[in-house]
Parts: sequence; C-alpha cells; structure tokens
Amino acid sequence: MAVPDTAPDGTGRADDRGAHFVQSLERGLNVIRAFDSATPRLTLSEVARATGLTRAAARRFLLTLVDLGYVRTDGRLFSLTPGVLRLGYAYLSALSLPDVAEPHLERLVATIRETSSVSVLDGDDVVYVARIPTSRIMTVAISVGTRFPAYATSMGRVLLAGLPDADLDDRLARAARRPFTERTTTDPATLRREIDRVRRQGWSLVDRELEDGLRSIAAPIRDAAGTVIAAANVSVTAGRVPAARMRRELLPLLLDAAARIEADLRAARN
Repeated sequence: MAVPDTAPDGTGRADDRGAHFVQSLERGLNVIRAFDSATPRLTLSEVARATGLTRAAARRFLLTLVDLGYVRTDGRLFSLTPGVLRLGYAYLSALSLPDVAEPHLERLVATIRETSSVSVLDGDDVVYVARIPTSRIMTVAISVGTRFPAYATSMGRVLLAGLPDADLDDRLARAARRPFTERTTTDPATLRREIDRVRRQGWSLVDRELEDGLRSIAAPIRDAAGTVIAAANVSVTAGRVPAARMRRELLPLLLDAAARIEADLRAARN
C-alpha cells in the first residue's frame, strides 16, 4: 500500500514506521527541540521552518504546549518554561546519576575551589545533569539542563570518545560545527584525531574553544560494563590556571572523583 503524502492530522507526510508510531507526538517533541540555547525565543514562522511543519500545524502544537505549561508566549514570541524539565525528571531519577554524583562533586570543589559538573550525551549535545559552581566563569549562565554542542566541550569529547566508530563518524559528519571562538576546532578530521587521542589517554582538555578565557578538563564515568554513560569536568579561568597545572594537579583529583561516582553507581544498582 502506498504511503500517503499527508498524515491524518494534516501536518505533513505520514510515516511508515509501523502502526504503533504516533506521528503527532513526534512532531510535538520536535517543536520542543526547536528551542535551544542559541534560539531560546522563536516566532511561529521560525518554529514552522525549524520543524518542517505548516504554520497552522506549528500554531496548534505551540498553543497546546502553552495550555500544558511547557511553553509561554507574549503573543508573538514563544519560549520554553521550566516545566519542560519535568519531562526528563523521571529519567534522571531512575538513573540516580545526579544524586550519586553531587556529593563527590561537592567534595572535589571544596578541595580545588573550582567549578565541577557532570553531563550526559543527548543527540549532538551535552546536557548538564549536575553542577557545583564556585563562581560564574562564563558569560552564559549554566545550570542543570543547559546544553552545549559536544564537539566544542571537554565533556562532549569524552562522551563522543565512548561511542562506536560508526556512530562517532556519523555524528561528526552531521553536526553543525560553528566556531565559538577563534580556537574552536570545527574540521571533522581534526576533531576525529583529537577524540582518538581522548580515547587513548582517558580524558580531555579543551582550551578556550567554547568561550574565550575558559579552560575545562573532563573524565569519563562508566557503568559496570565499561560503557561511558556520563562525563565529569572541572572548569577554570584560563588566565588564572595554566593548562599544565590542570593536567598536573586537577586531573588526578577529577579522575579519582569520577572513579568514586562509578563505584557508587554500581553499588546503587546492585
């Protein structure tokens, strides 16, 4: 049977992924994903363009999300509300990663007096799931739920290094790699070589690639099977803490904290 050009709800081409597949749910989630740190506020036309929906369909999804409390609008611009965090809360609670990680991050931060975070990989981005700050060292405020492109961050490169080769190559090929600073690595071949190096050494140092004046060093967090499930980092002001000192003094403490998080995760799941 031929696949119809239009879905039953009139919002675009129907999908042939099976009778179980609810295309309207997929499109509603795509509307939510249209918002990010670079485009936190969008017009109806921008949402339609980002999702491939008609304006009429995008309007229905947006207004439904407004009614549900996930989106707010001033009549022209739309933006997400903190309510969207509830969508990921069940996952984070079941994973228990933030609860397990935070005491270790607090102990690390108390020792080194620098900011430390834990993130997971979601698509082409890292998503912060735990963070213990000492001071605001970035111009962009970071909190749980903040996303950054994986290729430009130390935690992202650790997480990418944990992927199978085919998955890694696919992500590097499709990611929109824009330069955040003049030092940002965007060439796929150069990134691949750097990620291979991260695999070999077991940690990543990113120096002023995400933001001028910011250095970050990250280590993997693995499950009982050895799969990289998260990453922990320490972020510093580049002018105050040299890269050599990060490798010499901060990296051993970070690796120890990551190992302790791994041990507690295994114990919590046994």
